[in-house]
Amino acid sequence: MQNFEKVRKLTGEEDIELINIMIEKAEQFVKGYTNRTKIPDVLNGVVVDLSVIAINRMGTEGETSRSEGGATYAFDTAPKQVYDVLNRYRLARVGGHAFEKK
Repeated sequence: MQNFEKVRKLTGEEDIELINIMIEKAEQFVKGYTNRTKIPDVLNGVVVDLSVIAINRMGTEGETSRSEGGATYAFDTAPKQVYDVLNRYRLARVGGHAFEKK
């Protein structure tokens, strides 16, 4: 199952364009954070997780917490486990350049 189908199933979102935008943003974040030009297959789960988080948080952009009806919600940028996985595949930059296997 591809990332698109996974995100659609997990969120129940039917807007194809929105899902594609969120996946693209997640892929760009993963590439930028890991200093890579291509996303290894092992990081596709992180792309899905970040896409689902972004879709679920729509309408709450910029908020760090919210209280409604006696319930308080706090928002992190992304769960720690996402960064734990990304950090394992992050390339070090040497002299301003990251060396990636071709």
